[in-house]
Amino acid sequence: MSETDHGPDPLAEATAENHPPRIDCVLIAGGVWHDIDFARLELLKLLGEDHSVRTRVFEDYENLEAIKSADILITYTCDVTPSLNAQETLKKWLEKGGRWYALHGTNSILRMLDDGLWHAPRHAPLMMDLLGSQFISHPPIAPYTVTVADKEHELTRGVEAFETTDELYHLELHGDLHVLLETECTEEGTGFAEAADAPGKHPVFYIKQHGKGAVLYNTLGHCRGHYDLQPMLDWWPQLDRCAWDLPVFYDLLRRGISWIKDREPKA
Repeated sequence: MSETDHGPDPLAEATAENHPPRIDCVLIAGGVWHDIDFARLELLKLLGEDHSVRTRVFEDYENLEAIKSADILITYTCDVTPSLNAQETLKKWLEKGGRWYALHGTNSILRMLDDGLWHAPRHAPLMMDLLGSQFISHPPIAPYTVTVADKEHELTRGVEAFETTDELYHLELHGDLHVLLETECTEEGTGFAEAADAPGKHPVFYIKQHGKGAVLYNTLGHCRGHYDLQPMLDWWPQLDRCAWDLPVFYDLLRRGISWIKDREPKA
């Protein structure tokens, strides 16, 4: 009995419509003071909604071959700084058409100095130029309103202003940014060396172009579990989920994942 006696050959009938091309994703989830396990799992579940996406997971940026071969990159990190070699690899990857969805603390470098304050050293200017911003400070976690700066873009079309309880990031901006969501801050950061200049309007969700590629940045999404402040604090009493509790945040995550997938195909 031939194979055709069992019915149509699915491989022979594969088309662009029913057999979409594979999308290689690198997810980098690592760092300090956040519930990385929670964020990693939530992002993997979202990526798993599209069976064409195949994801490799790392804690840092140093698997350069994985980044070079990736179509898309997603990062949820805090105080994880790529080596200069990795930064240069990311720059070339973006310019060739890669798309990177960077979340929350990806743009952070934090050091506690003798003055007892958190500083944001400018140790990785190339990285921050790629991302379009560097984290400087935030006020205490409290409710604030996120407004829509561009109501016509596909990433924000139909999204209304919303309130979230999260870390409101004060940013040092780098380059030409297409701001999609923003917020107005009236409070200084607490415990940060550069908090005095923090009040004002800050981007929450934006795009920065790089050649054929782009970075999509979303500052929302703080999360913390009971053990994530060790060794500074042995036990954090509550589970912080912040914007992760909001359907609109998952909508922005899904929209962002769809947007980075819609990149120019690899040459």
